[in-house]
Amino acid sequence: MSETIPTAGAARPTISLGAQRRPPSEMVAAVTAFADRMALRRSVRDFAPDPVPDRVLEAAIRAAASAPSGANVQPWRFVVVTDPERKRRLRAAAEAEEFEFYHRRASVEWLDAVAKFGPDWHKPFLETSPAVIVVFEVHQGPNSPKPYYVKESVGIAVGFLLAALQHAGLATLTHTPSPMRFLNEVCQRPAEERPYVVIPVGYPAADAKVPDLARKPLAEVMVRC
Repeated sequence: MSETIPTAGAARPTISLGAQRRPPSEMVAAVTAFADRMALRRSVRDFAPDPVPDRVLEAAIRAAASAPSGANVQPWRFVVVTDPERKRRLRAAAEAEEFEFYHRRASVEWLDAVAKFGPDWHKPFLETSPAVIVVFEVHQGPNSPKPYYVKESVGIAVGFLLAALQHAGLATLTHTPSPMRFLNEVCQRPAEERPYVVIPVGYPAADAKVPDLARKPLAEVMVRC
């Protein structure tokens, strides 16, 4: 994926990057600390009701919006839902779709794969979490240009967002109800914006539990060639 491809012969304005090279020891320490922090991230379904500071959410979304995107179109929208009534509507609509999915559309193979983690059509976290960030892909419309590499671009931005929220000490969950078009109505977004993922955000509840699982070792996921 390329961020920008200039027209042949066209001059592209540039600015100085202004980056400073860090000593190797400092680089290793910084990236190791980041990796250790991210290794603690888990998908949480039990949230405390305490509100999250607005400035934390704003800074996390600013980090997400710094992600690279095809042709620098930046095809994303981050809708922060904190209103209790709107969260109630979001949960009700999501649970209706998820009920249909779990009982009529999901394959036996998929249900067997996730059975050990215990998810079902009940989604109370959409209402109990103090904030829900609904991420939309922005496609071409009356006020938006044609985007390129939309899913790749938005996926990278969501990765940045999850990392920023984890760095702030908050718990998150990535939720993709199927289908998701109801989110346009709940969040009052135009048709050219297409739901990508729903992210409940907050402090984990004091008695929050997560599945006992392990990540694959580095030797299994990293290949040198």
